[in-house]
This record gives sequence, C-alpha cells and structure tokens, in this order.
Amino acid sequence: MSGPVDKRKRETLRRFAAIGAATPFVGTAAGQSDTDEPVDDNETREAIRGYVDTTPGAHFSKLRDDLRLGTGEAQYHLRRLEERGRIDSVKDGDYRRYFVADRFSPLEIRAIGYLRRSTTRGIILALLEAPDRTGAAIAEQVGVSRPTISAAAADLSEAGLLDRSDGYVLTEPELLIALIVRYADSFGPNAVAFANEAAKYIHYDPR
Repeated sequence: MSGPVDKRKRETLRRFAAIGAATPFVGTAAGQSDTDEPVDDNETREAIRGYVDTTPGAHFSKLRDDLRLGTGEAQYHLRRLEERGRIDSVKDGDYRRYFVADRFSPLEIRAIGYLRRSTTRGIILALLEAPDRTGAAIAEQVGVSRPTISAAAADLSEAGLLDRSDGYVLTEPELLIALIVRYADSFGPNAVAFANEAAKYIHYDPR
C-alpha cells in the first residue's frame, strides 16, 4: 500500500518543486542556502515554495494534506524555509497562513486570508458581481444564514475591506479582483467562474 502512496506524493512534490524552483525570492535570513541538504529535502522545500506561490495564504493543514506530507515533515521544512527568509507566515484566527516572502502588502495578506474563508469569499464575490446586494440577498447567494453574513461582514469591516455605513460596500474592489483573477484556481470554482468574466466587473475611470 505504501508504494502507490509514495509515488503519488513524489509526483505531487515534483510538480510543485518545478514551480518553486522558478519562484523568485529576495534572499535568505542569514545568507544560507539549501545546497548542503539532502536532495529529497531540497525537493520538498522547493515543492512547498511552489505550492505557496500558487496558493498564497494556505493554512498548515491544507498545505500538509495537499502535498501529502506528514505533520512533522511539513513543520520541519516550513520552519527551515522561514529561517532562510523564503516564506513568511501570519497568524489568522485559528490558522497560520503561509506566503512567499516579501511579496504581499499587509492589506493583501488580510484580503487573501478572507478570500480563503468560504463565507467571506462568498460575500466578496457576491458584492463584486452586484454591488447593490443587500445582506439578505448575499445570504441567499452564499447559502448561509443572515446572522452568519452579518458576523462575516463585521470581520471584513474590521479588516478594512468592507464599509457597512450604508449597506455593504467593498472598499478595495480592484485589489480583490486582481487577487481573485491571479489565484482563482486556488479559491475554487466560484472564483474561477468570476475570473472568467472579470473584465465586465472592472470599471475604467481616467480621471
């Protein structure tokens, strides 16, 4: 049984390692490199970097499971990558989310964190598609209760992404659209569907 599992794991690691090898980074925390590490360790760390490059803001359990890593194995390599300054992590509620180092602003990191949550992502997509949607209409669209929408909207407001003074208004729609389009595949089918139609939601104002 271990043979097929190990083969799938190796194929997964190689696929993401190819992305990781092409992922630019500014440098390392202490001028160190991975060249003194075993080849398998290097491949695993490159795979993690590739995964984080395509799935920014992924939390530990998702990263571990998607790359078919053991808990201790994932913890070890993530720690080494952070020590070398190749990835950053931020605490987001109950999650620790991972990003390629020095790529995102604090606002972008907050936005990605909320795009990783199904309810807040649903609110964002609903308002990008129809900015005049009410809380009740958003709840129907997302498929959750009105109180759930209210609580999630409060979180978005606290993060500076939603203005609730007169209904629900996204404060950074262009930023959110850019992030959704760039990482749509990692946000799920609804984000992909939105990204495919994104051009009609972008309003150009030359003033």
